[in-house]
Amino acid sequence: MMMIIIMGVSGCGKTTVGKSLSEKINLPFYDADDFHTEANIEKMKNGHALTDDDRKPWLESLSNHIEKWELNGGAILACSALKEKYRAILSSKIKTINWVYLSGSFDVIKTRLEQRNQHYMKSTLLTSQFDTLEIPQYGLHIPIEKPVKDIITTITSKLNLNE
Repeated sequence: MMMIIIMGVSGCGKTTVGKSLSEKINLPFYDADDFHTEANIEKMKNGHALTDDDRKPWLESLSNHIEKWELNGGAILACSALKEKYRAILSSKIKTINWVYLSGSFDVIKTRLEQRNQHYMKSTLLTSQFDTLEIPQYGLHIPIEKPVKDIITTITSKLNLNE
């Protein structure tokens, strides 16, 4: 049983890496964005950053899902998890989470966000994400400038997931 959370600011590649890792190690993939309330999505679409109060029910719901997913053999979750207190809520119901932090520069990520069209997160909110980010002092820290296949190889190697 393994729970992996791919974290970082919007546009760092959490979903892309999570889906690729899911295919490689045969664990289900979930995107935390899919669990936001309509009110939260509307707020972000309108260019407003979420407050801790906005995030709390979302994080608590994700924590409940994480507990279920682990009981069912594990999963991979793409989730920004920007603050330590958010990560504490996410990990509150299970013993071990493997954290993978995708790190990249503001400019690289801003360019990626500007190239996206089917996402509600606007590149103008990226500054608030970087301001909010508390870089974890644990887990894997992986630079996003590498090709996705290299990122997946690093994750599987470091977490001993190689066949």
